[in-house]
Amino acid sequence: MSEDIFILKAGRLTLQDLQDFWRRPRRIALDPACYDALERSARTVAAVVAEGRRVYGINTGFGSLARQTISADQVAELQTRLVLSHSCGVGAPLDDRVVRLILLLKINALSRGHSGIRGEVIDRLVQLLNEELYPVVPSKGSVGASGDLAPLAHLSAVLLGHGEINHRGQRRPAAAVLEEHGIAPIQLAAKEGLALLNGTQVSTALALHGLFAAGDCFAAAITAGALCVDAALGSDTPFDARIHDLRGHPGQIDVAAWLRGLLAGSGIRQSHLDCDRVQDPYSLRCQPQVMGAIADVFRTAAGTLVREANAVSDNPLVFPGNGAEKAEVLSGGNFHAEPVAFAADMIAMALCEIGALSERRMAMLTDANMSALPPFLVAEPGLNSGFMIAHVTAAALAAENKLLSHPASVDSLPTSANQEDHVSMATHGARRLTDIAANTAYIVAIELLAAAQGVDLRRPLETSPRLQRAMTAIRERAAFLDNDRLLAGDIEALAELVQSGWFSAEFLTLDWLGKDL
Repeated sequence: MSEDIFILKAGRLTLQDLQDFWRRPRRIALDPACYDALERSARTVAAVVAEGRRVYGINTGFGSLARQTISADQVAELQTRLVLSHSCGVGAPLDDRVVRLILLLKINALSRGHSGIRGEVIDRLVQLLNEELYPVVPSKGSVGASGDLAPLAHLSAVLLGHGEINHRGQRRPAAAVLEEHGIAPIQLAAKEGLALLNGTQVSTALALHGLFAAGDCFAAAITAGALCVDAALGSDTPFDARIHDLRGHPGQIDVAAWLRGLLAGSGIRQSHLDCDRVQDPYSLRCQPQVMGAIADVFRTAAGTLVREANAVSDNPLVFPGNGAEKAEVLSGGNFHAEPVAFAADMIAMALCEIGALSERRMAMLTDANMSALPPFLVAEPGLNSGFMIAHVTAAALAAENKLLSHPASVDSLPTSANQEDHVSMATHGARRLTDIAANTAYIVAIELLAAAQGVDLRRPLETSPRLQRAMTAIRERAAFLDNDRLLAGDIEALAELVQSGWFSAEFLTLDWLGKDL
């Protein structure tokens, strides 16, 4: 088998695996060991139907209709109608990277053999993933409670030949695309529609999408913060390891070490070792405390999301039994996405703080009284406005992030005739991370432009060798600002660099987020 094919062992995805799939398409093959558990699980469901035992979701209605019994000759039709009736999503389609993660997570969860679904259905999902046939999934319509029902229904409808598929930028009817790829629409068996629709895979994929984007912002902001220290003739004394060891927070200790490493060998710092400045502003001095707390929050959220990515979160769950152990189908509530909702809220608040601290450093640099640089970082201030309005943009985005970061998990609106009377709101709580991360990428991009301008204004003094690499990357995309010009294009170019993961790859690795996850 080609080395490029990822062998999926059910329930064993790591954070690195998830980020790899998020960054680029990869082909997978299901570990052959999964198929025995899948077959036993499907046989258990078939036995329930044959024996006429009444089990939720197999031969009953759904939600508040669970008291309605469905005859054996209608259980397959029940599953098809379930998928079609639940395809009620609205809004812009989810990003391909998110849909790719949803497919991976759904395959991973179902393959653990507790969902009562046949291997051939999972094989169809694998085909979609491998051939980059991404179902068009509307972004809105889930409250993150009884699974991400509406979005997962749109994902599943494609298997039946309904809905649309996005294939490498072309959005077309699913039936036509499946036919072109030699994939026949599937006939669902008992419980299979419910297994496909139930689960937290959409909210989890959206939260992972936000986490990975946040990680790229974090790495860029650490770099920008170090550049700001040099641009403002700041001190590296606050990053001394002895200070942070006394407090003991892992993230704080790590961020201080990263800042020391980034600033090591700076000629700018060497030039003012004996200056009379006693202390720097908090936005410089307290970076380890703020960014370190953010790192710890991201690590906690990452742990939650990796566990959820490997979880079985549909309902009911099938336990085929083994030897003397009786086979059972148990109804519970693993579909409730409260862990994901809390993780998404944590990421949102931490992302907001990255932007807030970045905006404050940007404001400090443009203030000549604080930075000892020309007003608004430009020659002939007055004739030139320099970075004045770039800072206003950063402030506007930081303010918007504060609104977006309000916790979603504290809300609940009952659904399904009060059967589903407490919901997590995880899905939109995770979805808004995309907007917060985009805003934060712009804020940090603006700071990078300002910090590079400040460092260049210190010439002939030079920053550290590592930060000179960052300066080169910035200057390849945005020239020094001699006189006022359009800055929007420079901001876009730097935001793209932030979002590309370049700073993550160059200055941090995924290990900072959780190498053991």
